[in-house]
Amino acid sequence: MKSLIILILSLLCLVKPFFAQTPEELHAALPVVEKWTVSPDIEVFNRENLYERINGAAPLFLENNFQEMTSMQYTQGDDYITIQAYRHATPEDAFGMYASERSTDMTFYPGIGGEAQGDDYGLFFFSGSIYVKLWTSNIEIEDIVEVFKKIALNMAKKIDDAPDYPAIFSFFPKEGLIPYTQSYVTLNYIGHEFLKPVYTCNYNFNGSVMQLFVIDGKTPDNAKRILDEYFNFTKQPQDFTEGNLLIKDRYNGNIPAVWKGKYIIGAFHDSGDDFPGNIYTFLNKFNVNSDI
Repeated sequence: MKSLIILILSLLCLVKPFFAQTPEELHAALPVVEKWTVSPDIEVFNRENLYERINGAAPLFLENNFQEMTSMQYTQGDDYITIQAYRHATPEDAFGMYASERSTDMTFYPGIGGEAQGDDYGLFFFSGSIYVKLWTSNIEIEDIVEVFKKIALNMAKKIDDAPDYPAIFSFFPKEGLIPYTQSYVTLNYIGHEFLKPVYTCNYNFNGSVMQLFVIDGKTPDNAKRILDEYFNFTKQPQDFTEGNLLIKDRYNGNIPAVWKGKYIIGAFHDSGDDFPGNIYTFLNKFNVNSDI
């Protein structure tokens, strides 16, 4: 009996905990901010009625496995700060939604959530399985960015005490990596329904920008199945084996790829131009000797 209890406790330690998740918990996670009052009102939206609040953007959230959105506010006279917390099915989905709305025009704020960015209008971050947006009705409010940062930092810690990018990004090559370009695509990567889900990151490579992508097929057989679908689409022979591959995609140009066990590692850029021969050396720098 004692051994069983120890085993259960050990397994529980391996499960990464999330804290604030429900609308009530998220509301309770809002910190006290001088001169601002937390409104007691909470609005909750689900997959069926999200369009009522964000309309045109709802399909992309659903594509990223959105589950529930909690809307809350701080008030100061006629001014207000709105917080929308979007809970997704997994941390990868929340990160993917955040990354899809990332903007190079904003300032990045290290130390808030897994990644955070913002400006005088608002602040956006992901933490655990939740993507959070804050914005104000009045950008002339004194120190509004510091107010955003205080709210976001407190919320992020109460959602997940150690938020970060999906672990697979630690396997990506470091050389040439362009910061803040990591992303996660749930389906239809480069227009192909069978390429999913996909982890991507942009790199400076041989004087131009390209995108490295990785598909975790979970098993070698499933990785082979995905490649079979791709080779069937390109009408190439399906007698390939693990190692370096060249996929002749009539819509996206030649796609160099490496099949290693359950992983498919490839390169893509918008121009469709051919990659130099050393691209395979670079792709093989993806560290598949570790596992998640």
